[in-house]
Amino acid sequence: MAEQQPQSHPGNTAPVDFQEVQASPRFQELRKRQRSFIFPLAAFFLIWYFAYVLLADYAHDFMSTPVFGNVNLGIILGLLQFVTTFGITMWYVSYANRRMDPIAAELRGELEAQGVTRPEETK
Repeated sequence: MAEQQPQSHPGNTAPVDFQEVQASPRFQELRKRQRSFIFPLAAFFLIWYFAYVLLADYAHDFMSTPVFGNVNLGIILGLLQFVTTFGITMWYVSYANRRMDPIAAELRGELEAQGVTRPEETK
C-alpha cells in the first residue's frame, strides 16, 4: 500500500496528516467506543436472528404453539425481530450522542481549526 500524503482542500494553507489523526489517542478512543458497542450487539442480533430462522425451519411444533387466538409463538418471535432492530437502533443513537459525538466534534473542531473544510464547503 502506498504511503498517503497529507491532504488539503483547495484554498486551505495547512495540509492535514490524516494518518496522524487516526493514530491519535482520542481517535483511538472513539474507535474503541464504537467497536465495543457495535460488535457485541451485532453478534447478539445475528445469533438472535439465526436462532429465529432455525426455529422456524426445524421447530415447527414449537413455533406453532398458540399464544392467543390465531397468534402463535412464531408470529410473536417474528415481530420481536422488528422490535429488536428498532430498539438496537435507538440504543445506538443514544449511545453515540452521549459517548462518541463529543469526541468526534472535538476532533472535527481541531481539523477545521487547522484549515480543513467539509467537502460541501469546497464546491
